[in-house]
Amino acid sequence: MTNNDIFKKLRVALQLRDDQIVEILELVDFRISKGELGNIFRKEDHPNYMECGDQLLRNFLNALVIHLRGTKEEPKNPMEVIQSHKNQAPKETDETRKPIEKPTEKKFSDKKPINANTKKAPAKNFKKKTAKPAPIVEKVRFKNGKNKS
Repeated sequence: MTNNDIFKKLRVALQLRDDQIVEILELVDFRISKGELGNIFRKEDHPNYMECGDQLLRNFLNALVIHLRGTKEEPKNPMEVIQSHKNQAPKETDETRKPIEKPTEKKFSDKKPINANTKKAPAKNFKKKTAKPAPIVEKVRFKNGKNKS
């Protein structure tokens, strides 16, 4: 398992967004951009994929301890911190969702206008296909073992 895999799994398990990871890394004075983080979380075969070095993972783990537990002077409850991440995640509601706007004006210059006098051809009567009967089980021959004579 590579450092990238460990970093990805921690990100998913703790439900962290890129901007939160950047803030956590700043707790230990490690600066990284969102773009670089995106490159770390890419698939290995992507052209912009970047290896997660030992230094980055080490600094992230140290910063994560400070972020979750706090310092000796200001201790925190890790479960409350994780719960606050869940509460900060943007949720879609009916009010925040934008309605899909349908175009009101349609231009069909290539088609002929529909007249009320034109009649449609009557629909043809097609025969419905009947389902085939299920095969009879008694006609199956099992050949598993020696020939009986």
